[in-house]
Amino acid sequence: MSTDSWRNLGVATPARIALGRAGPALPTAAVLEFAMAHARARDAVHAVLDRPRLDADIDALGLACLHVCSAAASRDAYLVRPDLGRRLAPGSHEHLVARLEGPVDIALIVADGLSAHAVQSHAPSMLGHLLPAFAREGWSHSALIVAHQGRVALGDEIGELCKARITVMMIGERPGLSSPDSLGLYLTFSPRIGRHDGERNCISNVRGGGLGYEVAAFKAVWLIREALSRQLTGVALKDESDALLPSRPADVLP
Repeated sequence: MSTDSWRNLGVATPARIALGRAGPALPTAAVLEFAMAHARARDAVHAVLDRPRLDADIDALGLACLHVCSAAASRDAYLVRPDLGRRLAPGSHEHLVARLEGPVDIALIVADGLSAHAVQSHAPSMLGHLLPAFAREGWSHSALIVAHQGRVALGDEIGELCKARITVMMIGERPGLSSPDSLGLYLTFSPRIGRHDGERNCISNVRGGGLGYEVAAFKAVWLIREALSRQLTGVALKDESDALLPSRPADVLP
């Protein structure tokens, strides 16, 4: 077996580089690691949100939960019919209409997306950083709306029902071979059915080994503040918060 001359760079990245060779093929260890990573990614896609555990974690934050379902009645339907994951099931639509109260600044939404594992692992901690920042800014927000079999655009219908100025949708991202638990935050100003992806801002790769909760919360607050001021999100709103990020982001959180 031959080693790769770049092997010393492999310690600096989870990317699969400098794996070495065994004749014309990869070493057995590298092949097995790839197979394991692929299996973890598949498991993440098919994982089911543990509702009691999530409810307990959210309750500990003092936040009420409302559960809704998309029009995708099963995981299989969700995977082959993305359009169904973008709309509320009829019963959930009525449930939300009956439970929601007056207009809010921010509609708070969590959706399992393509990795329930990401939501289970990171959404409560992410909210633990966002909620105090929202309170400092004086922004009102909805109860946490937990959407099962939900895609990003489902936040448009929910935000419209909430009469929200902006939605913050936290969703499990499509698993990568080294990141089966990556959480994404999507921000949409003036949510309504028919918004397109170019009208959103995304903060991606929130996880251990990726973007930390503190920095993600700092970026979210910066983007929401700018979105409410400029009345827009999406391609016209660039994330320029990096210039304000010190080595200790907590120092600049308002």
